[in-house]
Amino acid sequence: MCDTNLYLVREGQEKLFMENIDTIRQRGDNLVLRDIFGEEKSVKARFYEADMLHHRIVLEEIGKLGSDTI
Repeated sequence: MCDTNLYLVREGQEKLFMENIDTIRQRGDNLVLRDIFGEEKSVKARFYEADMLHHRIVLEEIGKLGSDTI
């Protein structure tokens, strides 16, 4: 199985944010991420890069985090 990991650029630093991404969905100003186990996280971010050959997606955090986001 080819698992896709999601990285988040926060304050100029790229860090692993979530592994085994299954779905990315826009919900208002946030992106809702779901992994293959059904766990969901929400983040206020925009698309930065997708590298399908290496199974990685990179998002760039935008704005301040709210209480319903990670």
